[in-house]
Amino acid sequence: MLLAYPFRVLVPRRAAPEAATSVAVALLLFAGSVDLVPPSVVIALAAGAGATLAGLRLSRLAARRGTDPTPRAAGALLDAAVVVAGLTAVVLPLAGIGHAVAVLIGSLVVAALSTAGLHRLPGRSREAAPIRLRWLVESTGPAVGLALAGWLLLPADGPPAPLRLVAALTLGGLGMAALNAFAGPRRRSGAAVCRGGVLLTLGGLVLLATLPAAPAGRVALLAVPPLVFGMFAVAVGAADAADDAEPLEPVAAAWPRSVLPAAVLLLASGLHLSAGRAPDQTSVLLALAAVPPLVLRELLRAGDASRSVRRAAHRRPAGRSLRHRRAVPARWSGAPEPPPEQALGVAEGVATATGVGSTWSPDHSSAWSGLNRPVASAGGTPGDRVALLDALAAIGDVPAPAGALLLVDLHGTEGFGPTAREDVLAEAVHRARAVIAPDDLVTGCTATGFAVVTAAGPVLAYALGTRLLSALDPPYQLAGAMLRVQTSIGLAEVSGAGPADVLRQAELARRRAVQLGRDRVEWYDAFLEEQLVRRLDLERELPGAVARGELDLVYQPVVDLADGQPVGAEALLRWRSPVLGTVLPAELLPVAEDLDLVGELEWWVLDRACRQLSNWSVGVRELWMAVNVTTRELTTPDFVQRLAAVLAAYGVPPERLVVEVSEPRVAGDLSTVVAWLAGLRSLGVRTALDDFRAEHASLAQLRRLPIDLLKVGPELVGARPDGQPPLIDVVVNVGERLGVEIVAEELESSTEVEGARRGGCRYGQGFALSRPATAERVEAYFEEFPSASR
Repeated sequence: MLLAYPFRVLVPRRAAPEAATSVAVALLLFAGSVDLVPPSVVIALAAGAGATLAGLRLSRLAARRGTDPTPRAAGALLDAAVVVAGLTAVVLPLAGIGHAVAVLIGSLVVAALSTAGLHRLPGRSREAAPIRLRWLVESTGPAVGLALAGWLLLPADGPPAPLRLVAALTLGGLGMAALNAFAGPRRRSGAAVCRGGVLLTLGGLVLLATLPAAPAGRVALLAVPPLVFGMFAVAVGAADAADDAEPLEPVAAAWPRSVLPAAVLLLASGLHLSAGRAPDQTSVLLALAAVPPLVLRELLRAGDASRSVRRAAHRRPAGRSLRHRRAVPARWSGAPEPPPEQALGVAEGVATATGVGSTWSPDHSSAWSGLNRPVASAGGTPGDRVALLDALAAIGDVPAPAGALLLVDLHGTEGFGPTAREDVLAEAVHRARAVIAPDDLVTGCTATGFAVVTAAGPVLAYALGTRLLSALDPPYQLAGAMLRVQTSIGLAEVSGAGPADVLRQAELARRRAVQLGRDRVEWYDAFLEEQLVRRLDLERELPGAVARGELDLVYQPVVDLADGQPVGAEALLRWRSPVLGTVLPAELLPVAEDLDLVGELEWWVLDRACRQLSNWSVGVRELWMAVNVTTRELTTPDFVQRLAAVLAAYGVPPERLVVEVSEPRVAGDLSTVVAWLAGLRSLGVRTALDDFRAEHASLAQLRRLPIDLLKVGPELVGARPDGQPPLIDVVVNVGERLGVEIVAEELESSTEVEGARRGGCRYGQGFALSRPATAERVEAYFEEFPSASR
């Protein structure tokens, strides 16, 4: 029952036979690939099983009672088609050398029956002639690319060259037609799924006719997946079309039809070259033949998108009052002043699209603040966003949508008044107009940015974003002074998504650009959105985690590399959230910094670590406890006094505690850090420098830092790519001169442990020595070394 439960969750009951058959087919393919079963037997068994199951599904459709005989006729014809396809593959062992002719005859019969069945299938749609012509142009280039991949993958010593070329062209056409069916504007309709299944089945039969017959080799097994799963798609699609079960998709999925053919071609080219086969004349001609349709496709897309943007830019929504709109300042215009509907409130649009509210903050110092709470806009009443959404909707209405939205945000004007900010923004828009295309749309925003809608594809739009960064980088003259601002640009592709979704995606990308340091262009992807949702969950749940008792510590022992004896442990924070699971410091601390909770967390860690150290003192007298502290908390005025109070409260000798600070953060305020580390040493607490990098600046500042331990990573222990000795030798020599002990951390293999020992590191820490564990487990580990004392 426990094993069946996840199966029932992942596989619907009605699809269970197909899932079980798919597993059986996969096992057969594996057996055939390792020569446990002859390939001809694998093909016969797999095709027979697929045809039997699909035929049963379709026979039920043919026998269904009802007033409309059309679905029953379609079911009968498609049932006959899959049965013929299965028989064609099953009789291959009997056909001998002439199997190619038998398979071709079977393929023609399957094609005829399937065409008649699809013609009678409910839900079949017929596009207008211009749209069909446009789809043909869109598909020709990728189809030729798939044909080239087929030519490269089909064995050269198999069929004659003319037959091999015909097979490659047929596979290319069938493959692209199947992609159009599965990724087209009605890709979830039953008729489209059924049509794609027919094309896959025919592709599998073409492979059977072209690839060497068994027992010549195992390459014929490549025909099994499209053949079997094509039959399944025919049955499932026909049943859904008869039931009208699936909704129609309003737009096509653009990326499969663009990415998959290119990926297959790259794979085929790599396999062809790795086999030592040089490109022949046919492959060169096919590659050249793919170029003109691709160029024509891009020209048509650019023309459609450009016309759509122009129409949206000059469209005035009927019946809309303009009395409450904030006019675009005349000084923005580097070109004729845009109509009033172009003065958009992108901030309002983003807030609406993301569900935040109708107001927006011009202060983006925190990359995530706007999504946490509504805040007042300082740029006046937000304008209307209709023109921007109209432009995006117009691009999405073309048969093959292309284009992009760039949201541009300026940082550094927050301390100035509204008039000064408008002056900077007006100059920024003027600079932007100088680098964009004449047909691109520039829309005003609130006090800190603007939007650009371009007809260019994503790659050219990214290049436009980099040009915008360069154009907006020079200082701005403001009230007799020169002001330098930073720029964050979020880019979202218009490829079938709704206008509100595109706007939301561009805003998420812009926020990512802010988070990563500004002065950059960030491109939206789905993973970015997942990160944002995760980040928002963290921000929502982290406040109050200490009070709710959700924080925990684990401890990783530190050992003496000479004798393997433990000398101490490092306390590592874990957040055991009942909502988010276990959250590690790498994900937790950046959120805590943005929420100003680092101090609360670090004092909880110090208190809990000292209490645990006091408990360990009963049996183990001289082990130390290391705790990480940020430089921000270290340099607070009362840090030393508060730490002394914690040590006194638990009766822990100061020398048993090690306070670690991260080396990359020390350089920002070196003098202050040196003073506070010296204060800790005067108290008796030992200090350590973590994440040390063996660079010239790091070695120079090491002389100034009053530390007792220096922690280095495994990259300094291993051999260097240039063949020079490991840098650990230099670090150990410097440490010996300064009286600093070296701790090699993150050691994950015996090789790294031996390298650290051989390099002169006294102590080691890492998974290869001991993993982080609870206090009870670490205490049991310590008890294995009764003489441990350092």
